[in-house]
Amino acid sequence: MGTAFGEAVLHPCDGGFVLFRHGLPHRWLPNQIPYRAHAQALQDLGTTAVLVTSSVGVVVPDLPLFEPHLLSDLVMLDNRLPDGTACSMWPTPTPGQGHLVLRDGLFNTELGAALRRAHPLPPREPVFLYVGGPRTKTSAENRLAARLGADVNSMTLAPEVVLANELGIPTVGLVVGHKRSVPGVDAPDRDGIAQSLVRSRAATAEVVRAFLRADPQVPFANDLHRFD
Repeated sequence: MGTAFGEAVLHPCDGGFVLFRHGLPHRWLPNQIPYRAHAQALQDLGTTAVLVTSSVGVVVPDLPLFEPHLLSDLVMLDNRLPDGTACSMWPTPTPGQGHLVLRDGLFNTELGAALRRAHPLPPREPVFLYVGGPRTKTSAENRLAARLGADVNSMTLAPEVVLANELGIPTVGLVVGHKRSVPGVDAPDRDGIAQSLVRSRAATAEVVRAFLRADPQVPFANDLHRFD
């Protein structure tokens, strides 16, 4: 479908829609994803809740791999999209623009509880650190992520969550660790990474279907402060 920010492709599934951020088949690097077009398409379709998923690197030693976890919070040190512009649906003066004021947080508490009722999930809710791609993180960057209080990191997820919140859509984040990003722990080779991503997708798919079938309806819990 067309939006003011370009085309977006969404796939009907279990009464809702699935959006593959990298395209289907995979063709966009993290820095090439049309984040605003995707967010605008969700709003234009009347989306009432969003589940954002990601395969992530785990930067702490005690979080299991290949297990889906709801996120509790997010660290995005520079609130920018990969093109260098602010991570906002309003890159230029626009009617209806405003400040996103966090009351509940970027991850909606009631929506997370609804997902837990629809599908069992581990009690631990890790903190996510966004580091834009397309390159992977250095060992020093992974050590810093853990020191900043993060449990996992990845090259996507944060922009989608911020933009959905700006549009007033309740959002939750679900991640599956597919590799250890802990200095001193051997990283998997190319084939190992490919296999681990397949396992991560399988772990995520069941939760996504449960979310779509449940069709949770919860209120948006943050504020959009407008000056008009």
